[in-house]
Amino acid sequence: MASKLQNLSSYNPDALPPKDVVAKQKYGVIVADWNSQVTYKLLEGAVIALEENGAKDITVVHVPGAFELTYAAKKLQMEGGYSAIIVLGCVIQGDTPHFDYVCSGVTQGVATLNAVEGYCPVIFGLLTTLNLQQALDRAGGKLGNKGVEGAITAIRMASLR
Repeated sequence: MASKLQNLSSYNPDALPPKDVVAKQKYGVIVADWNSQVTYKLLEGAVIALEENGAKDITVVHVPGAFELTYAAKKLQMEGGYSAIIVLGCVIQGDTPHFDYVCSGVTQGVATLNAVEGYCPVIFGLLTTLNLQQALDRAGGKLGNKGVEGAITAIRMASLR
């Protein structure tokens, strides 16, 4: 029996901190320019969701590709003052193992950043799909927007600090 796929844009606003609390927090959003037809939709979803839930201080950083997300996240962490950082990218499987190396590297990099005591949470918003259609379905398509999910996760994680 196949499981029903969740809409990535759906969330319970009552489970979030009040907007006046979110308004005092600072968020970083790092987006990969590679696969921009997907990643810019993720960025749009994240920024809109942050703003709709009270965020006013949002820094957006562009990097060339998914592998560079970790470096940029570490740089923002070291600057300090961020309540949470969201990394957004899209890696579509091709005919070579490049997909595996990039996905693994970004996953490990974000996990490492989250394990460093004293820094803000880094939210994993990397789409790892088999084809472009799967990516588009998760970037504002029929499955919602992973960027929205990342923003809501960032707000929830920032409240743990």
